[in-house]
Amino acid sequence: MRSRCFPYPWRLLAPLCLAALLTGCLALPQTGLFAFRLAVTSLGVEEVRIGPYAVDARLDTSDITSLIASSLGAGSLPVKATLALGLGLPAGMPPVEMAGFRWRLDVPGAEPVSGDYAQDVTLTAGEDARLRLPVAFDLLGDDRERLAPMVELATRLARRGELPAGSELAITPGDLRGLGMTLPSGLFTPTLRLAVGEGGELIPQG
Repeated sequence: MRSRCFPYPWRLLAPLCLAALLTGCLALPQTGLFAFRLAVTSLGVEEVRIGPYAVDARLDTSDITSLIASSLGAGSLPVKATLALGLGLPAGMPPVEMAGFRWRLDVPGAEPVSGDYAQDVTLTAGEDARLRLPVAFDLLGDDRERLAPMVELATRLARRGELPAGSELAITPGDLRGLGMTLPSGLFTPTLRLAVGEGGELIPQG
């Protein structure tokens, strides 16, 4: 009697083909998340202050140096500002819920600052998320020689409304939720690094 079983090689290949087919079917709805690309669509500076003093670009700030010098006895007076940040997704990406992100900012003449944005962010292609990040650069300490550069930086931030050329921003996305699945932070979500060019343009870094 002729055997109706598959020849020996086919008995090995059949389970492999079935597994590959199932894997492909399951991977289809995940493709969008695996191709996740976060984009910084805008980056501005708002609400610049030196200690308790607001730096208004429309007003004469020539006397702010003497005001600050008289306050140095109280210790350091950090430059505080708010980063107005726009985050978006490329066209065709499905909506994604991002569980916050870590960020780091390097500004020439200041120590690097970093922090965590702890709130969830809803990202939708074609509709940028508008966020605000408070930052503070402690430039003074007890060093009075750094007073002039600090005032110059604060005035430039307020007048131009943007970070100075040479600044670098890094954003590491948190966990991503979408299409019925969750991707842990660091998996298919590389850190986004940007530099600020001479004209204020954002330049992606490798």
